[in-house]
Amino acid sequence: MSLNFDDLRRWPDVEAENLHAVDAADRLLLELAAEAGWPTEPGRGVILGDHYGALTLGALDAGLRGLRVHQDALSGARATDANAAALLPERTGDYRQLPLGAELLTGAQLVLLALPRSLDALEELLGFVAEHADEQVVVLAAGRIKHMNHTMNEVLGRYFGTVTASLGRQKSRVLTARRLRQPADRPVSRFPLHASHELGLQAPLHLRAYAQTFGGAKLDPGTRFLLEYLQLPAGVERAVDLGCGNGTIATFLAVKYPQLSVYACDQSASAVASTRATAAANSVAQRLTAVQDDALGSLPGGSESLVVLNPPFHMGNTVHAGIALKLFADAARVLAPGGELWCVWNSHLGYRAQLEKLVGPTRQVARNPKFTVTVSTKS
Repeated sequence: MSLNFDDLRRWPDVEAENLHAVDAADRLLLELAAEAGWPTEPGRGVILGDHYGALTLGALDAGLRGLRVHQDALSGARATDANAAALLPERTGDYRQLPLGAELLTGAQLVLLALPRSLDALEELLGFVAEHADEQVVVLAAGRIKHMNHTMNEVLGRYFGTVTASLGRQKSRVLTARRLRQPADRPVSRFPLHASHELGLQAPLHLRAYAQTFGGAKLDPGTRFLLEYLQLPAGVERAVDLGCGNGTIATFLAVKYPQLSVYACDQSASAVASTRATAAANSVAQRLTAVQDDALGSLPGGSESLVVLNPPFHMGNTVHAGIALKLFADAARVLAPGGELWCVWNSHLGYRAQLEKLVGPTRQVARNPKFTVTVSTKS
């Protein structure tokens, strides 16, 4: 293998010394795939859940052609493309980024899967594999041992007759699934997930969530606290929900304010699909636009009057403030002078000084032992 994994980058995602583009699970998965034998026919290999391109570039470097790839996070997909262009420029035409579905998986004989921490996400992915892949498909699923549990084997066993585990290596392990079960012996899809929540509206808010959406169809407690205090500034005709997740904030605003149009965005394809489903379930889809984007990259500077944000405080499995600061800065970019950023954050994170610096004057609207709600006005 000529590829040097140390050259892989996370860009355009946040980069820092404790954030890495490749881990031992990626390396082990590629080693065991080589031992099992790569498909020789073009178009028979599929990568699911690659983080920043290590699996994709590793498979290309091993000689695979017609590789199909699905990454839920837009930042991961863009990092894969950037890494391929920099490190394997002659192979960039040998893979395609595709959404979950038939085009991604039809005829697949080998699927390399970076194990998600969510069992629901694993089940959803396996459902697509079972529905569309070749009957003889083999799935190799890798993860860090500290994030794995025996229930993952059970989920794989609902779709495959044989599930085996490799020996642990560098705190990583690979599960191998073979002998795809017949359709009558496999679970029926449960997705999107459904839940309804009382939020002081005339009717419950109905949430929908596909499995790779953070938090599923639950109502995030920070979001609930924010919505208790969120006030629509006078004259605002459009609101932006940055990092929309399952669509709670965007749909709440569209339901509560019938004159309002709402723009929702998230880097997760699953979250965007969930937000669209939530909007439809609450009959506001005609006033809500949901798009996949890296922060607010599709919006021009100075174009918005209101942005609402419940920022993540982790990147993958690592707690890191970098993503929140990135979102604050991009919200500041798109806000017109006098525009407002309403934000809820874990109180111990102390984001107020950063909001003051990146956006403008910031006042505390509400605070409890866990969460703080602030509104920052663009200078």
